[in-house]
Amino acid sequence: MQQSPLSLDPDFLMTETLTCELLARTLQAWRLRGGGPPFVKIGKSVRYKRRDITAWLSANTLTSTSQRG
Repeated sequence: MQQSPLSLDPDFLMTETLTCELLARTLQAWRLRGGGPPFVKIGKSVRYKRRDITAWLSANTLTSTSQRG
């Protein structure tokens, strides 16, 4: 089994495609645990409204690491 470049080198420069794959896994985990942006489930398909993503990003934008606590 081949290891992903993500698990080998923290400074690995990821392609756009690889970054999208990583973020897709993060979104999947958020859906399972709760959290992340709202989503719509249509059959087996998951969709995100652009306005929900934009609102979620705005609500989670920080200017300092001390803002969360």
